[in-house]
Amino acid sequence: MNINSLLKLVPHMVDASLTTLNIFFLTLIFAVPLGFVICFGRMSKYKPVRKIVEFYLLIMRGTPLILQLIFFFYGVFPFFGLSLPRFWAAIFAFVLNYAAYFCEIFRSGLESMPRGQREAAAVLGFTKTQTFFRILLPQVIKRILPPMGSECMTLVKDTALAQVIGVAELFQLANSSVSREASIIPIFVAGVFYLLMNGIVSRCFSALEKRLNYYQ
Repeated sequence: MNINSLLKLVPHMVDASLTTLNIFFLTLIFAVPLGFVICFGRMSKYKPVRKIVEFYLLIMRGTPLILQLIFFFYGVFPFFGLSLPRFWAAIFAFVLNYAAYFCEIFRSGLESMPRGQREAAAVLGFTKTQTFFRILLPQVIKRILPPMGSECMTLVKDTALAQVIGVAELFQLANSSVSREASIIPIFVAGVFYLLMNGIVSRCFSALEKRLNYYQ
């Protein structure tokens, strides 16, 4: 692969990276709040609700994401007579998958809070809602930032799996370029793009942790 071909490839990879970033941000936008909802279901005092959520978590965390992508695009939607675009089928699978992981991160953060804080808040006259949002949640956010950062970096890399159902993202472009150019250089270039994106994610979470420590 000569330098001219490489220079022509980079702009196309920038465009493909936008699809990768769209998958990343849309997954976070929908999976984070869904993860909170599932988390409360997982911690529910009602056993049927807990069992349903536990079964969902087992399926989502116990099977490969690549299999879930194939299942939702080629199995679920055609079965119901629905024709969902490849991109949105990928978003659907990513959101359900990552919501399960976020749920467990949120649950670990909430359950790590000493029960004495709730009791002290009740003595001071705080309602359960006030206790959660003013006392517990700020501490939970600080505790879950490191695992959330790691999970978000994993999400950046996992976007490459969307190619299995034909989503034209960064890694699919690199693969097609390898076949066309008979060179593995496009794979290395794609790796640089993923590294840059994860570097930004890592810096953002580090900055957020420092900011929270500053205001503590």
